Amino acid sequence: MQRRSFMSRAAVGAAAAAAVVAAPAVRAQAAIRWRLASSFPKSLDTIFGGADVFAKTVKDATGGKFEISVHQGGELVPAFGVVDAIQNGTVEAAHTAPYYFFGKDESFAFDCAVPFGMNSRQMTAWMYEGNGLKLLREFYRQYNIVNFPLGNTGAQMGGWYRKEIKTVADLKGMKMRIGGFGGRVLAGIGAIPQNIPGGEIYPALEKGTIDAAEWIGPYDDEKLGFNKVAKYYYYPAWWEGGPQLSLYVNSKAWEALTPEYKAIVTAAASHGHVIMQARYDAWNPDALKRLVGSGTQLRAMPRPVMDAAFKSANEVYSDLNAKNPNWKKIYPDWVKFRNDEILWFRVAEREFDSYMSAQRL
Repeated sequence: MQRRSFMSRAAVGAAAAAAVVAAPAVRAQAAIRWRLASSFPKSLDTIFGGADVFAKTVKDATGGKFEISVHQGGELVPAFGVVDAIQNGTVEAAHTAPYYFFGKDESFAFDCAVPFGMNSRQMTAWMYEGNGLKLLREFYRQYNIVNFPLGNTGAQMGGWYRKEIKTVADLKGMKMRIGGFGGRVLAGIGAIPQNIPGGEIYPALEKGTIDAAEWIGPYDDEKLGFNKVAKYYYYPAWWEGGPQLSLYVNSKAWEALTPEYKAIVTAAASHGHVIMQARYDAWNPDALKRLVGSGTQLRAMPRPVMDAAFKSANEVYSDLNAKNPNWKKIYPDWVKFRNDEILWFRVAEREFDSYMSAQRL
């Protein structure tokens, strides 16, 4: 009896000790509420949905203690105002395409897509296993931003055009909505780039304010109705071989998190990153079939146009290396990683894809 009594008291004591040890950790996980400003309209469940997946994962992993409300472009801040909002602490987080902000510094594009850059897998490899995340975290410190990869669309389509594009001359004077500083490359071969948020592209194309527009790919483009106002659909978007979307977190908000919450945010961003590309890869095929079935004219971008754009892009990069210290710090690492990845992808990946693409499936 005495032994049983002793064991009971010992068990109670151990449980109490465990509670005391655990209590600080439990108390540390205080309820947190963040607001996340997206640069995208809620109607696009793929690209806007990446932030939803992220927020839900954080909430589920914390038992509801850490909630992040997601707001579409224009609801809290303008679609192109998220960097300023994060920098000033107006919101704790944002989800965006970093190349939208090339006007602040062209180096933002490295966190999204650079013309004739990497595909989605190569980009993810540079970020997670190369120096991408390290170099970009250093760059973003001046904006009070901590960045995380949060989605990738895969190689995008080259856009919708009112007229057929056969030569470089067909681009002269053409007003085209294009995201990022791919527009600067297009300007080098005669086009007139327009940086317009996703939700405003259709009316601009319908009214003739612009002559052509690119967004992402079949699933989103069908939702936005571009096939109703432009006939020709070109591929690929040489300016977006693997554009990455990013989660921005205000640096003070990030540092205020416990190590456990930081780990959850990091893991949730990676989960959202995978889910977004899975959705695009799963949903684009049927959308492309529907578009072609409805009369869309699918066209490959003419090689002379690609060659002229490639030449223009390298001229832009050379100029930036001479003028922009931030660019010059990142570009050598980025271009070396890209070149090595392309050497590898020329072997097994390309031959497998080429063979399968040639089969009558």
